[in-house]
Amino acid sequence: MSDKKSEGVFVTLTSNIKRRDALKAMAATAALATLVDACAAPDGTPGASTASTSAAGGTGTYAPGKGPRGTPSDPFIIGAKVTWPLLLTPQEMTTLTAMADTIIPADEKSPSASKVGAQNYINEVASAPGRTNDLTLIRGGVMWINGESMSRFNKPFHQLSDTERAAICDDICFVPKAKPGFVAGAVFFDRVRDLTAGGFYTTPEGWKDIGYIGNVPTEKFAGPPPELLAKLGLA
Repeated sequence: MSDKKSEGVFVTLTSNIKRRDALKAMAATAALATLVDACAAPDGTPGASTASTSAAGGTGTYAPGKGPRGTPSDPFIIGAKVTWPLLLTPQEMTTLTAMADTIIPADEKSPSASKVGAQNYINEVASAPGRTNDLTLIRGGVMWINGESMSRFNKPFHQLSDTERAAICDDICFVPKAKPGFVAGAVFFDRVRDLTAGGFYTTPEGWKDIGYIGNVPTEKFAGPPPELLAKLGLA
């Protein structure tokens, strides 16, 4: 299909579902799960983290502020900071950047995942205390996908063309249908896809891409559109 961002997701669809619609549904689910997961303490208890994470890689110190949690005046948002060392190497980050842009490439509506820092968000999550499983999975997966790239095309993953990257990712895009020898790569790809979506679709650029407006002031509320009411049988 012509929609670049939808093509980048590599999901199996029925003929009557557009890839972009599937992407939005997957991204919304993945973003929610990733946010809950990222805010968990090492024992898995949500809300016990002492630092906020961000796709762009938060910097600065916590600043005092007023207002409820989650608003622009929330001090945890204003002064978001990663308080742990980032462990992924520059070489690993290069591969993850290429993967993020393969999963969510740029299109006419929004930039690619790497442009809003999705790869940095992956690094934050994988490097967080208590995230040994994530770090091991991602590091092993980076080695796997570069090994597969070298085997097929004699180049590391980040140097492949879009078509070459797609050829590999299509083989690991769905864990239940992965062929023997590709299961480990599929598990890795599944996790990176979720984290990429979580990082991208929790940024203003990602919100715009799926049409999320959020809390914005309006002068008046006209109610649901008449065509929607008619479709629901409420007109």
